[in-house]
Amino acid sequence: MRTVLMVAEKPSLAQSIAKILSRGNMSSRKGLNGACSVHEYTGSFVGQSAHFKMTSVCGHVMTLDFIGKYNSWDKVDPAELFSKAPTEKKEANPKLTMVKFLQVEARGCDCIVLWLDCDKEGENICFEVLDAVLPVMNKPRGTERTIYRAKFSSITDTDICNAMNHLGEPNRNEALSVDARQELDLRIGCAFTRFQTKYFQGKYGNLDSSLISFGPCQTPTLGFCVERHDKIQSFKPETYWVLQAKVNPEKESSLTLDWDRVRVFDREVAQMFLNITKMAKEAKVESVSKKEKVKQRPLALNTVEMLRVASAALGMGPQHAMQIAERLYTQGYISYPRTETTHYPENFDLKGCLRQQANNPYWAETVKALLSEGINRPRKGHDAGDHPPITPMRAATEAELGGDGWRLYEYITRHFIATVSADCKYLQTTISFSIGPERFTCIGKVVTSPGFTEIMSWHSIPLEESLPHCEKGDLFPIGEIKLLEKQTSPPDYLTEAELITLMEKHGIGTDASIPVHINNICQRNYVTVETGRRLKPTNLGIVLVHGYYKIDAELVLPTIRSAVEKQLNLIALGKANYHQVLEHTLDIFKRKFHYFVDSIAGMDELMEVSFSPLAATGKPLSRCGKCHRFMKYIQAKPSRLHCSHCDDTYSLPQNGTIKLYKELRCPLDDFELVLWSSGSRGKSYPLCPYCYNHPPFRDMKKGMGCNECTHPTCQHSLSMLGIGQCVECENGVLVLDSTSGPKWKMACNKCNVIVHFFENAHKVRVSPETCDSCEAALVDVDFNKAKSPLPGDETQHSGCVFCDPVFQDLVELKHAAMRHPMHRGGQGKRQGRGRGKGRRPGGRLNPKKPKDKMAALAAYFV
Repeated sequence: MRTVLMVAEKPSLAQSIAKILSRGNMSSRKGLNGACSVHEYTGSFVGQSAHFKMTSVCGHVMTLDFIGKYNSWDKVDPAELFSKAPTEKKEANPKLTMVKFLQVEARGCDCIVLWLDCDKEGENICFEVLDAVLPVMNKPRGTERTIYRAKFSSITDTDICNAMNHLGEPNRNEALSVDARQELDLRIGCAFTRFQTKYFQGKYGNLDSSLISFGPCQTPTLGFCVERHDKIQSFKPETYWVLQAKVNPEKESSLTLDWDRVRVFDREVAQMFLNITKMAKEAKVESVSKKEKVKQRPLALNTVEMLRVASAALGMGPQHAMQIAERLYTQGYISYPRTETTHYPENFDLKGCLRQQANNPYWAETVKALLSEGINRPRKGHDAGDHPPITPMRAATEAELGGDGWRLYEYITRHFIATVSADCKYLQTTISFSIGPERFTCIGKVVTSPGFTEIMSWHSIPLEESLPHCEKGDLFPIGEIKLLEKQTSPPDYLTEAELITLMEKHGIGTDASIPVHINNICQRNYVTVETGRRLKPTNLGIVLVHGYYKIDAELVLPTIRSAVEKQLNLIALGKANYHQVLEHTLDIFKRKFHYFVDSIAGMDELMEVSFSPLAATGKPLSRCGKCHRFMKYIQAKPSRLHCSHCDDTYSLPQNGTIKLYKELRCPLDDFELVLWSSGSRGKSYPLCPYCYNHPPFRDMKKGMGCNECTHPTCQHSLSMLGIGQCVECENGVLVLDSTSGPKWKMACNKCNVIVHFFENAHKVRVSPETCDSCEAALVDVDFNKAKSPLPGDETQHSGCVFCDPVFQDLVELKHAAMRHPMHRGGQGKRQGRGRGKGRRPGGRLNPKKPKDKMAALAAYFV
């Protein structure tokens, strides 16, 4: 019996697909990485009986990065990143050990079926999976085919079974186009970002952004927002005048007429028209015309239109809307949400999708009427050849989906029903009047057939006062004629919906990446999202774009990126050479980069006007070890210390508070220590600003505090305060937080594990002695007599935190409350699994082999 491995893009998709193909008759188990499950069942494959193993990845298996030293901002000239710097594929999430997991499951398999999402990114992941599994799979016999690709657009029984019966092959060209985009974005983005971040953060203190990033798509996206801001700033309002007339067809009613000239910008001319018309006593009907007009039903829904509506009507950001749409897709409620197509294929089962909605109380009547009277074929839209338009695939209730999930699903469903409904028809009546020599018009609309506006009520024709019945030559008394003075108003800031439209029009990003680029400019503090989801550029965003315009407008205009996107699409179609496109594009940007570096003074002039130099920013905090003058603490992102006398800047840990640490000095360089803290429920540790930026020992890396310093005698170092190996992570050490009393704690110097112990103790010290059982450092604890929890009213005790029965009830494991998700080492839900052996770090290791402490730790922490 052959063994067939099948791989989907997400664990939830793997489960859904396996359930459909096995008809629910499958066994499931967790994979070795804990994140992915394996679903097994038997069935037939290519006419033979087979054993199926269905599993998944979690998005991309690999990611592109520079090798070794080229990841260092300090050691490498950014210009080298365009050509000299070699790149390599690394595991996207090393903690998931995805390659190892795939290889374990693939060993002994004969065939592989790839169920990755059917877009370019999905094709790219196909080849990442193949690179991992092919070396360990059974070798094919002769020309036997072993690699299959499933093409599907929704997680429904019909679509999945159909995909299984019509397996194809993965598309190498589409995967290469993704590789090309990744490499271009990495090389171009890193080179510009590293240069301008180091240049400007070394000069200005209040930029309030930890990264001054550049992106080939991100920067033109910001450019659109700043362009609108510039139009608003340069706008000069003009006064104009409008003639408004009211006639009284009947005694009790009045009708407001619109002036055919619309408006005039000269007061005297406007006054002249008013005087002329005031001489007339009656308004004469010159013509009455009636026309039947049609408001077309919408085109089928694609990604860009969905994101536009989600932002404009539902108040959801594009990134959030896309995440919800993906969740609805993996749960089988809607078809694949990443598509550029607005045209349904001829064989698409529109009636089948519509029948699914026949019992929903919100639209049951409309759906039943359509099914009995016959549906309208949707309008002919654009066929991009990727996926069908976004369509509801099964019925859902508000209770099932809840909140934003239901709101997005409801819109998608209403849009779908509207595409198969009739057009909205209405009768438009236009009456033309003359008052003296001037012409006025009045328009009225009456709906004759509401069509699709029944289900999309926000598109309905507004109810208006009905126009009086009249014929040519009729005269009506004039109620009033007046001159209205108004002013032209500036455009408003771009909404997310308008920005998405501009990005699509100019070819910036893809339907999948548009939300990411918009999210990036918000995260970088280049724009802020105001009420109505309008994007207002910050000072930093404005200065950057103006600087690019001043040096090289093509860096911010959409033209060059649009041309690159076209080249990438040609690679996907097999019409352009991957290496030639890469080489040509990098060569263009390399030249632009050198010109940018040479001309940076132009942007710097703009920065000087808007931002303060480092020396004039921040407050004095701690003394420099070189000149012994006070260094200034700059709180704006990225927080750092600056010595204006030495002209040196020292980076600090982010997302916490910094204060002086008892005016103590580092024994190596005489810098005053500072204390970083993530809050009362988080962890804190002292650090030397100089050592943090210039590691003093070989086994230390940049960005390490005193809790990771291997100095053998310093009282704040890991060697003196380290207690034992972390109970959760592989390499971490639990270090006593000597500032935490009387609520004493030790915290892991790698992950976010915190152990609270000995509350209200007077003193806690780490002893030079080690535990005989686990080799953790012993702890000396002094309690006040009144508050001592020790047996027999003792006030002092020395023992092992992990092994000593006296300490057993005084120790509690927690997870640090971090201010920012990037700090989270664990999920905060798992309790100590007891992997740690309690071994003492530093130079005082006992040569005895440590014993496994799993059972003892489980007793304490679980």
